[in-house]
Amino acid sequence: MPRLLWVPPEQYDLARTLRVLRHGRSEPACRREADGTWWRTCRTPQGPVTLKITEHVSPADGTVIAGDAWGPGAAWALETLPALLGADDDPAALIPRHRIVAQAHRRHAGLRLPRTGLVMESLVPTVLEQRITTGSAHYAWRRLLTRYGEPPLGPAPAGMRVMPPPQVWRMIPSLEWHRAGVDRARATAILRACQHAPRLEEAAAMLLPAAAARLQLIPGIGSWTAAETLQRALGAPDALTLGDLHLPMQIGYALTGRRDGTDELMLQLLAPYTGQRHRAARLILLSGPLPNRRAHRAPHSRIAHL
Repeated sequence: MPRLLWVPPEQYDLARTLRVLRHGRSEPACRREADGTWWRTCRTPQGPVTLKITEHVSPADGTVIAGDAWGPGAAWALETLPALLGADDDPAALIPRHRIVAQAHRRHAGLRLPRTGLVMESLVPTVLEQRITTGSAHYAWRRLLTRYGEPPLGPAPAGMRVMPPPQVWRMIPSLEWHRAGVDRARATAILRACQHAPRLEEAAAMLLPAAAARLQLIPGIGSWTAAETLQRALGAPDALTLGDLHLPMQIGYALTGRRDGTDELMLQLLAPYTGQRHRAARLILLSGPLPNRRAHRAPHSRIAHL
């Protein structure tokens, strides 16, 4: 069983760093156990892998994070593990320009932006989250992965699955998309992406503008989906999400007290953080005063009964 040990910086928060990779508490491909152990399955360029991430703290050695891997993709997963844990991320690149951001930057100094190096594993669940409630998207992702994903290698917790390859996504019957609550537009966008999966995976080695442009060549993938995907695949600190129902209002309220936030206002407020706008937005959401969220106007998409 291959293993890699990584010593994190003095201020490091493993749970907050990896949390963005989980799509719901019952995510079949990413789990956090009660003792703080993280389990992750993914389909690497070398094949499927099961990855176990544990944090060890001792007075003698300080904090050490251990990664254990099983499967054909084990070598790739361990080689890229430091990037997944945020080793390449530089929180000091953000210079706070607002009191709220400065406070959050200090309070959450252990936050790092993870880089998975894998595009499709973030793109598919992000497309599922388009224009619907979070709960409905998580249900669809969990159902499809449970039904069509592969059982993981190694001692992974029960119920975990490895995301299926593009050819399997393309064979899912339309009735199964319907039963998962996925409408034709989102299913079609995923199928189109699967047709060009190798070209989309190349975006993991591109700079943010080129990567976002590559993803948006696929009909049904816009700026919102590209940003949400590349925040994880690239660990991109400037991949600000535009077109979101809640984010502009939350940023506007935290920085100005206004409740009529728009994308335009958010871009103006975050202009001083160009190059770090996604990081600034995350810090604001973690610590800033936020308004009560409006009810989601998108339909609850349990459409299987229709």
